Amino acid sequence: MPDSKIETPPIISRAELVAFALVALLLIVVVAVLYVARAFFLPITMAFIVGTMLSPAASLLERYRIPRPLGAVLLVTAVGATIAFMVGLISAPMMEWSSRLPELGAILREKMHVFDRPLALWQDLQTMVGSPGALATFQLPKFEWVQPTLEFLSPTFAEFMLFIATLILFIASWTDLRRAMVMTFTERAARLRALRILNGIETHLGNYLLTVTMINVGVGIVTGVICAITGTPNPAGLGALAATLNFIPIIGPVAMFAVLVLVGVIAFPTIGAGLIAPACFAAAAFLEGHFVTPTIVGRRLSLNALAVFLALAFWTWLWGPMGAFLSSPLLIVALIVKEHLTPED
Repeated sequence: MPDSKIETPPIISRAELVAFALVALLLIVVVAVLYVARAFFLPITMAFIVGTMLSPAASLLERYRIPRPLGAVLLVTAVGATIAFMVGLISAPMMEWSSRLPELGAILREKMHVFDRPLALWQDLQTMVGSPGALATFQLPKFEWVQPTLEFLSPTFAEFMLFIATLILFIASWTDLRRAMVMTFTERAARLRALRILNGIETHLGNYLLTVTMINVGVGIVTGVICAITGTPNPAGLGALAATLNFIPIIGPVAMFAVLVLVGVIAFPTIGAGLIAPACFAAAAFLEGHFVTPTIVGRRLSLNALAVFLALAFWTWLWGPMGAFLSSPLLIVALIVKEHLTPED
């Protein structure tokens, strides 16, 4: 009505609808390109994220009169040696257990006979309600998925070399690259905003790497101590595996719990004794995930649990385990950019 004080609802113009459709199509195309060309974009993105995390350490070495290119080589060598040491701790028991697969399979099949009666009761219940018995006998899963899984997890030699070369060059030239990105803008306010964004990303990612690494090392030590106290074999290797998997949010602790259950069921005479170490690890992982990490990391940059989960699901689907590792750093980068581009005050 002309005299009515009720506000009319906003009208979406045709130009706004076209702009929204174009942005949606652009996002779909970008995701498709990242998925198809993962062999190129994954090593590059990994090198940029890891290089930004290690950039404060390179700046620290530069203060002690170590040239930045030499510092980049030293940092990459040190990180590679640490990863090689962790892989050695993990691979030694895995090689030993893989050589005993037939024996371990027979032991596991014998231990699983304890579930024959519950499965039989379940089958009788299905027969009474008229549904077919799908769990007539318990069978161990086949290992046909092992080779495709290893091929999916392990990068090719070309991807690895692309990552190493990009990482070294990125750390060595990060100062000049940052200056060039800032000077791209002509206005002083835009330059200051770009400088704040880059400094915030470098600071927060460096703190995130240091904090999360210390927390994960603590989780690995606690896991090794739990395995040593409970008598679980290879406590050092299991501790190193726990520390490595804990870099992947949500998925890593769940996978480590499954590994401990499998090792405990095989190594101990009874299932109850084999579940002591997994139960203790689950308690430690719960405390770490709900109290320790949120308290320490949350002070530096608050991450919403739903956002972390959605980012983890998306990047894991897009790039696999390496995407899961990159999910939290990429989320931190997105939050920093959003805070500086759309400030509250």
